[in-house]
Amino acid sequence: MPASAVPEAARARSAPHQLLSKAAIRRIAAGLAACAWLIYWLGACTDVDLRLADAMFDARLGLFPWRDAWLADTFNHRILKAILTVAAASGVTAALADAIWPRAHLAAVHRLRLRIVALSAALVPLATSLLKAHSIAHCPWDLARYGGAEPYVRIFEALPLGTVAGHCLPAGHASSALWLVSLVVCWLPGAPRRALLAAALALAGGFAVGWMQQLRGAHFLTHTLWSMWIACAIVFALVLLGQRSGKRQADAILDGVPG
Repeated sequence: MPASAVPEAARARSAPHQLLSKAAIRRIAAGLAACAWLIYWLGACTDVDLRLADAMFDARLGLFPWRDAWLADTFNHRILKAILTVAAASGVTAALADAIWPRAHLAAVHRLRLRIVALSAALVPLATSLLKAHSIAHCPWDLARYGGAEPYVRIFEALPLGTVAGHCLPAGHASSALWLVSLVVCWLPGAPRRALLAAALALAGGFAVGWMQQLRGAHFLTHTLWSMWIACAIVFALVLLGQRSGKRQADAILDGVPG
């Protein structure tokens, strides 16, 4: 092989770190920005949250009928959350084990995918919980409108003087499933349509988990939508960071290859 062909061969071997093309990155970034604006508009300028919560609330009984239902409470909020937590912990453990004892047979692209999934499993619930801990919004079942005592405030509005923060935005429980959107990397870059389908299924699953909480009166629609947006943004950021790190490693390899 001519010496001039060596860098091209090395570059080809290092290419798998490029999970997203520049065009795809621009489209996803634009989509995230548009979705953030849309979710904000829904919460700040419409009554969709209240209308849906009104439909789920039984005014005659003065409660949310699904609050203590087995499917919504025991299964969705406890059993399913435990299953998803174990799955997340397994992914994190696998990535840590590979970081400590690297498997020689594991291709660089598979290692990158594993680390993105593991970091997503940890960061999506963590970021959601931290944001929730600092939010002022109350859950529907705490509002005076639904038999509680707290006022309803829209996103970025201030609470009335003397009112304590509600710590209910975004939806924490939905994040226990939404980290699964990171599994899209298993089909990137070779099968973008399958990756898109995987993302849609993961988001649908996370939305369903959040919807169950909405039926219980634990969250509004936009709480769940913000959790979905946060999960997508974190996975997107991790992919970009992984690509940048992979590119630096590839450049280092190429710098050591004679031209």
